[in-house]
Amino acid sequence: MTSPAPILDPARTSGIQRTLAVILVLNVLVVGVKLAVALRTGSLTVIGATLESGLDAMNNVIAMVIVALAARGPDDDHPYGHDKFETMGAIAIVGFLSISCFELIRGGVVRILDPQALPEATQSDLLLLAGTAAVNIVVVWYERRKGRELNSPLLLADAAHTAGDLFVTALAFASLVAGRLGVDWADPALAIVVALIIAWSGWQILRVTVPILVDARGVDAERIRAAACAVPGVEDAPAIRSRTTSSGVLFAEVTITVDGAQSVAEAHVLADAVEQSVADAFGPADVTVHVEPREDA
Repeated sequence: MTSPAPILDPARTSGIQRTLAVILVLNVLVVGVKLAVALRTGSLTVIGATLESGLDAMNNVIAMVIVALAARGPDDDHPYGHDKFETMGAIAIVGFLSISCFELIRGGVVRILDPQALPEATQSDLLLLAGTAAVNIVVVWYERRKGRELNSPLLLADAAHTAGDLFVTALAFASLVAGRLGVDWADPALAIVVALIIAWSGWQILRVTVPILVDARGVDAERIRAAACAVPGVEDAPAIRSRTTSSGVLFAEVTITVDGAQSVAEAHVLADAVEQSVADAFGPADVTVHVEPREDA
């Protein structure tokens, strides 16, 4: 006996898409400013920061496509819906984080082994680069707030990537300042530190998304058992399986034991009550209840 399949919230989907559209506009603005500074200074560090911001913009476009796919309801080929496409998007962003991390470490090591004179930069270049950092701070704050509000791991993952871009921007700024001061060793050292911070951000995303993709236990079985056994007439819940989706919907299979003298209709009523009890305890849930008579009945 199964509760009705959960209906995806159109307001959540449109909210995620609106958020991504706003962030895309801001990221394109950042790319334009960084590109102008890179062309004026010839700094490879700023060029790298420009590419990183361009990657952010591409991520936004990809994410908007992924969200549209995830919003589609269940069909014959995807009976559990398309929610995991959103989680796959988060994994893809981790891949981009890994590339950024590798490039930063590689660049830092190369510059340590083969020191190069840093480019000169004007005060206007520094101010423009600082302005892009300010925009990135606003983007991270806004995207994280909307990600928590909309319960979207995709927005949270993209915010983490943008935070990494913020550190890359800080590295570019520091390298230009160091070039003006003649401190050439600062650039490779900062590059390695930023790479480690980005790697940590990627690990935090994996800790959330991988369990969803591999169908790890969504809720402790004892908690579901307590919700099921709270229904009068349910004697035990000996077998329980659960998993969750990126949007927070709980899928659970619960086997309950009841008095064998009960009729099919009475058992059906109990199953419906268990479904409701689990939904009340854990929020949106698609619960399948198997009813078994007590063995000694």
